[in-house]
Amino acid sequence: MQRQKSLHAFFQKSSPANRSSGREDVAHGHPPSIVSAKERNLQPGLPSQRVANSSDDVTGTGTPPEKMPRPILPANFSASTDGGGSSLFSSIMHKFARVPNRNQADSGGARLTSAPSLGNLGFHKLGTIDENSVKDSATKSNKVGGVLPSDRGDDDVQGPETPDEQPLARRMKRIHEDIPKLGDMTDCSLLDNGKRAKLMQGSTAQGKNQGEICNDLASKFEWLNPSGIRDANRRRPDHPLYDKKTLYIPPDELKKMSPSQKQYWTVKSEYMDVLLFFKVGKFYELYELDAEIGHRELDWKMTFSGVGKCRQVGVSEFGIDDAIEKLVARGYKVGRVEQLETSGQAKARGRTSVITRKLVQVLTPSTTTDGIIGPDAVHLLALKEGNYGLDNDATSYGFAFVDCAALQFWIGSIEDDASYSALGALLMQISPKEVIHESRGLSKEAQKALRKYTLTGPAAPQLTPVLPATDFADASEVRNLIQLKGFFTGSSRPVNSALDSIMHQDLALSALGGLIGHLSRLKLDDVLRNGDVLPYDVYKGCLKMDGQTLVNLEIFSNNADGGSSGTLFKYLDYCVTSSGKRLLRKWICHPLKCAEGINNRLDAVEVLIARPEVTLIIAQCLRKLPDLERLLGRVKGSIQASSCLILPLIGTKILKQRVKVFGTLVKGLRVAIDLLSLLQNEEQLKSSLSKVIRTPELKGSSGLGKFLSQFEAAVDSEFPDYQNHQVTDAGAETLAVLAELFIEKAREWSEVIHAINCIDVLRSFALKASTSFGPMSRPLILPRSATALGQDTGGPVLKIKGLWHPFALGETGQPVPNDLFLGEDPVGFHPRTLLLTGPNMGGKSTLLRSTCLAVILAQLGCFVPSEQCELSLVDVIFTRLGATDRIMAGESTFLVECSETASILHSATQDSLVILDELGRGTSTFDGYAIAYAVLRHLVEKVNCRLLFATHYHPLTKEFASHPHVSLQHMACAFKSTDSGTGSKQDLVFLYKLAAGACPESYGMQVALMAGIPESVVQNAARAARRMQKSVGESFKASEQRSEFSTLHEEWVRSLMSVDTARDRSNRIGLENGDVDDDVRDTLICLWHEVRNVPGGL
Repeated sequence: MQRQKSLHAFFQKSSPANRSSGREDVAHGHPPSIVSAKERNLQPGLPSQRVANSSDDVTGTGTPPEKMPRPILPANFSASTDGGGSSLFSSIMHKFARVPNRNQADSGGARLTSAPSLGNLGFHKLGTIDENSVKDSATKSNKVGGVLPSDRGDDDVQGPETPDEQPLARRMKRIHEDIPKLGDMTDCSLLDNGKRAKLMQGSTAQGKNQGEICNDLASKFEWLNPSGIRDANRRRPDHPLYDKKTLYIPPDELKKMSPSQKQYWTVKSEYMDVLLFFKVGKFYELYELDAEIGHRELDWKMTFSGVGKCRQVGVSEFGIDDAIEKLVARGYKVGRVEQLETSGQAKARGRTSVITRKLVQVLTPSTTTDGIIGPDAVHLLALKEGNYGLDNDATSYGFAFVDCAALQFWIGSIEDDASYSALGALLMQISPKEVIHESRGLSKEAQKALRKYTLTGPAAPQLTPVLPATDFADASEVRNLIQLKGFFTGSSRPVNSALDSIMHQDLALSALGGLIGHLSRLKLDDVLRNGDVLPYDVYKGCLKMDGQTLVNLEIFSNNADGGSSGTLFKYLDYCVTSSGKRLLRKWICHPLKCAEGINNRLDAVEVLIARPEVTLIIAQCLRKLPDLERLLGRVKGSIQASSCLILPLIGTKILKQRVKVFGTLVKGLRVAIDLLSLLQNEEQLKSSLSKVIRTPELKGSSGLGKFLSQFEAAVDSEFPDYQNHQVTDAGAETLAVLAELFIEKAREWSEVIHAINCIDVLRSFALKASTSFGPMSRPLILPRSATALGQDTGGPVLKIKGLWHPFALGETGQPVPNDLFLGEDPVGFHPRTLLLTGPNMGGKSTLLRSTCLAVILAQLGCFVPSEQCELSLVDVIFTRLGATDRIMAGESTFLVECSETASILHSATQDSLVILDELGRGTSTFDGYAIAYAVLRHLVEKVNCRLLFATHYHPLTKEFASHPHVSLQHMACAFKSTDSGTGSKQDLVFLYKLAAGACPESYGMQVALMAGIPESVVQNAARAARRMQKSVGESFKASEQRSEFSTLHEEWVRSLMSVDTARDRSNRIGLENGDVDDDVRDTLICLWHEVRNVPGGL
C-alpha cells in the first residue's frame, strides 16, 4: 500500500502530457506476463549460478559448449538517470525497491519454476528458408542474441551435426545432389510444393522410399523396442498397473552412455508420454521414439546423429515455437529441456564440466494459455469416485478442474444414480480437453459414462489414467501439500472457504490433489500458486438438465457430426468477445429458477431492444476489447514467476511478451470502464442493468477509473511501443512493480470484466430477439406450483401460442406455428399431459424439442420464439428422444431407452417437464406397448407433471381417450392427388400443424414409398399389415371400448367399492369420529363430475 501511495503521489506531480489516458484501440493478440530483473540476477560465469537442490537438473561431461550469447541483463543493475529526457520513474526508482519474498529460497541457489507458454515470434519456419534470405536472417538473429550455424566462431566446439545445423548454402546444394539418388519427397523439405513436384517427376524409381529408410534407422536400444520396454517398476505394458509415463533403463546400459546421453535419458525416463526437445547449442532435437513422431507429423528427415548417435530430428531455436505449436495442436504433450548456463560458465566449473540442463516447460492441449488457444474455455478435469454408504446403488464423485488461461480452479462433488446423469451433466457443461482419473479407481459403468459423454464432440478429450497411490492422495495429505508448497496463495478466497458448500469434501480434496500432482509434473507451479479456487455446483439453484438431455436437445453439439451447427448455443451466440461467449455457455448450462432473476434479465433485454443505437455503441466498444479475462490471468500468473528469464533468448522473449500483455490489459480495461460509465449515464439502462450486474466504484477520487489512469501513464511513458517493446533492465524492474500494484485490485478488475461479459450476453439476447425471422415474445413467468410453495397458484402451467422451432423451418422456409396448452388456468382446466400421435416425419419430435427449447430460453431470460408464452417455473427437464444405441459403451437401443426412462421415473416431480418420444419401440410390439402404457400411466396419475408423450401405439389413444388428465392431439397431414403415367395416385403431405384428436394411423407405407422402397415391396407389406391387424386386433379389442371409460375411472370405482368399509378402516388408522379419509372423498367428487359429463348421465 505504501508503494501504491508513492506511485499515486508521483502521478499527481507529473505533467499533463504524461498523464494522458492513452485510450487507443487495443490490438488483438496473445500477449505475455511480468517479472522483475532482480529475480534474474544470476552472475554469469560463477559456480553459484547453478541451481541448488533441484531434482530436475542433470549434469554430465562431454556436451559440446556453445558460443557465449549477449547477456539479457547486466549483472549489476542500476537505474539510468543520465541521457536525454528523464523517465517518469527515473526520480523515484529507489521507491521501487522490492521486498524479499518470504517464500524465496536461500541465496545459495536460485529457485526455478515453470514459465508461461511461449507464443509465436514470427521466426522462419522450417522448410521456408532459401539462399536469398540468409543475409536477412543473420541480421534478425543478431538482434535477439542468436547466431546462425554458418556464423559459428572459431572458439565454438563442433557438436553433433543435425540436418539444420549445417551451413544453409551447403544444405541446399546437398538437397539437389540427393534428390536423384533417393527420389524422396521429404528430402526436399526446404523447397516449396511446386519445386518439389518437379523434382519428383524427374527422379527415378531406383532409390529407396522413406519407409525403407525408417526401417534402416531402427532403434539401437533393446529396452526401447516393444518386446522389451518396461516402466520404472519393470512392469510390461500388459500389466494392469503399467505406468506408460515412465521407462526402465537397465543400470548397466545407463553406465555405458555418454554424459550427454545420461542427461537426456534421465529426464525422458520420467516423461515417456511427453515429446522432449533437447537443447544442443543453437538447436532443439528429438530422439528415438520422439524422433519418429517429429518425422511423421512435421515431415522432418530422420538421421543417425545427435546424442549418442541415435535416431534424431531437429529444428533451430528460431523455429522451435512454431514446431511446438503444431505438435500441441495435434494433441501431443511437448516439453523443453533447456540449457541453464553458457559454455563459458560451464568451463569455469572445470575443464570436464558440461552445460547444466533442466526440463523447464511442458505444454499440453489442456493447459495451453496462448498461441493456439481459441475462444472456448480449455479445461483439465480430475475425477475421483467413491462410495460412502449411499443407498440405491448411488455413487459419489469428487472433481476438480482448471482453466490455466484464466488462472481459475473449481472444486465440487456430486451424487449420481445408476444412469450417471449428473456425471454426464458435469462432462457436458465443462467439456474438458483432458480427464485425469485413477487407473483402477473408476467403475466400469463410470468408464462407460466417460466414453459416452466425451465422444460426442468433434474433438474427443484425452482420458489419462494415473496410479491412485501416487497421484490421488488422501484429503489430509492434500491439505498439507497445499500449505507446504504455498499453493493458492493468490486466490481470492482460501481453499477451506471454497470447500464449505461441498458435500463430499474428502473426495473433492482428493481430486484436487490429483490435479495438483499433474500440474506440478507439467512444471506449472506458478499456476498453482496464483490460481483462484472457486466452488462448482452442477445443479444448485438452476433448471436441471442432465447430460442426456443436453445431448438429446443438441444444446452444444448436434447429433449429425458433433459440430455447433443447429444447436441452441449457436442460435444465441451473437457475442463479440471471447469471454462473453464463455459466459453464454455457463448461462445455458445453468438457466435460472428464480422468477425475479429471470425478469431482471428480461427487463434489461427489453430496454436494449428498444434502444438499438445503444446496442450499436456497445458492439463498437466490445470489438476493441481483447480477451481481458485471460490477460488478467496471465498477469496474475507472472507474479514471482522468473524461472525462464535466466535462459538465453527465452528470457528476452518472455519479457517482451509480458510487456505486451500488461499494456494490452491496461488499454483494454480503459475501454471497458469507459463503456460502463457511458451506460451508467443512461438512467433507464442503469436501472435495469444494476439488477443484473454488479460493478465497483468507477468514478471519483477512489474510483477504478482514476486508479487505472496511473497505469496508463506508466505504460505510455515507460513502454510507448508496448506491442513490440525491447525491454531494458530498468523497464523489467518497473514492469514487475507495476504488475504487483495492479494485482492488488484483482477482485475489482474481475468484477469489471464480468460486467462487460454480462452486457455482451444480454446484447446477444436482444439482437436475436430483434432480428429473428419469426415472432418473438417476452415470456410471462409465474410462481412455482402450489405443491412447491404451499400456495394456491393453480398448479404448473405451460401455455404457448404460435410456438415455432428456432432451427427447423417448414418446406416454404418459414416457421410453422403451433399452440400448446398444458396445466390449469384461471378460466378452466386443461390436462397436463399431451398424448401426441401422427405420421412418421410429421413433426412430432420437432414439436417436443421446440417446447423444451422455449422453456430453456424463457428461464435464461431471453425472448421465446412464439406469439405469446406463459409458464410456471420448471425445475427439471427430462427427455427420452430417438432410438440410438451406444456400441462403444456396450448399451443396446432398448437398454438406452429403459435407462433414460428409469431416471425420469425416479426423479421427476410435479414441476418437471418430461418429453417421451416413441417409448418402447426397441423391443417386441407387445412388450413395447406394455412398457409405454405403464410408464404413461405412472407419470399421469402418480407424478402429474407436464408431459408430452409421442407414440405410434394407437391403442394408447383408446386407453386414455377419456382420461381427465390427458389431451389427445396429432400432427396433421393430408393427401394430394397427382397424375402419373399409370394413373393418379395419392401423395402424403405433411402440414406440421398440431390438431385435436388422435391420428387414425401412422402412414408408414406412404413414408416407405417416399424413402425409395420399391412399390411392389410396399404393396406386399400393406397386405401383410391388413392380415396382422385382423389377427392381432382381437387382442386390443377391449381397448376400443375404453374410450369412454379410462383407467383412472377404474381406480375410482375400486375406491368407491371400499366406501362401505371406510368407517372400519378409519378406526384402524386412527381417524377421529370415523370420517371418510380425503382420498375417498376426492374419489367420490371426481367420479360424480365425470358421470355428470357423460351423455345420458345425471
